[in-house]
Amino acid sequence: MTSATIHQPATGITSSVDGATPVLERRHGTARRRLGPGRRIPGGWLIGPALLLLIWIVGSAAGVIDERTLPAPGTIAATAAELWSDGRLPENILASLRLASISLVIGVVLGVVLALISGLSRVGEAIVDGPIQIKRAIPTLAIIPLAILWFGIGDQMKIIIIATSVLIPVYINTHAQLRGVDVRYVELAQTVKLSQWQFIRRVALPGAVPGFFTGLRLAVTISWLALVVVEQVNATQGVGYLMNQARVYGQLDIVVVGLVVYAVFGLVGDVVVRAIERRALSWRRSLG
Repeated sequence: MTSATIHQPATGITSSVDGATPVLERRHGTARRRLGPGRRIPGGWLIGPALLLLIWIVGSAAGVIDERTLPAPGTIAATAAELWSDGRLPENILASLRLASISLVIGVVLGVVLALISGLSRVGEAIVDGPIQIKRAIPTLAIIPLAILWFGIGDQMKIIIIATSVLIPVYINTHAQLRGVDVRYVELAQTVKLSQWQFIRRVALPGAVPGFFTGLRLAVTISWLALVVVEQVNATQGVGYLMNQARVYGQLDIVVVGLVVYAVFGLVGDVVVRAIERRALSWRRSLG
């Protein structure tokens, strides 16, 4: 039996008929699969940092990077080992992790709650969204003097500063995703007469999950950025305190060790959130 192929340029669809079996191929879909991200590279997140480290090593060995500007990786590794062996590095890392973790949890919870209030109610949006946008426009450094006057120089002030910085990306992205929930789902919820709580649990929250994870990735990074700032304000422990003390005494290698610690924790935090996001959103089909 002969086979026939029908070309439909207007739709970009090719139909092939072989006997009684039709085959439908969407050219645009095929092109998207070719151009899409394709299969994920195992450990691909390490490639970029590894290249930066390689450039650093080669540049230092070739003398392109001045030791007085940026010490060589070997020097930084030796300094880190010394700081670890005498207990200074683990002690300050634990202090920073504790402060960042508490602040991150508080900021994320507040961001989600405020996003729900604003995203599910016009009255809530009128009350909440304006102050959030005002805070978004004010840099963290500008708030610190006022926060010190209000809350002192202890951990309470630092947690408030970091948490208020963290809640912004969580709120913005979760709120935007809530507002973008498909109207068909809203109409269906009204048709089956879901209660307000059932609507939030079954429609609003699942629909807002992608935006929440986008905000969470930004929040993890911002928590470390804010931590760098607050730990250099009359602190007595933490990586930022260690770096500030090293700056006073001109110990450039310790300053760079602190920067590397911040970079590692920021990168690892992002990778962990992305892994959780892939598992939570495994039902979504990728572009590839």
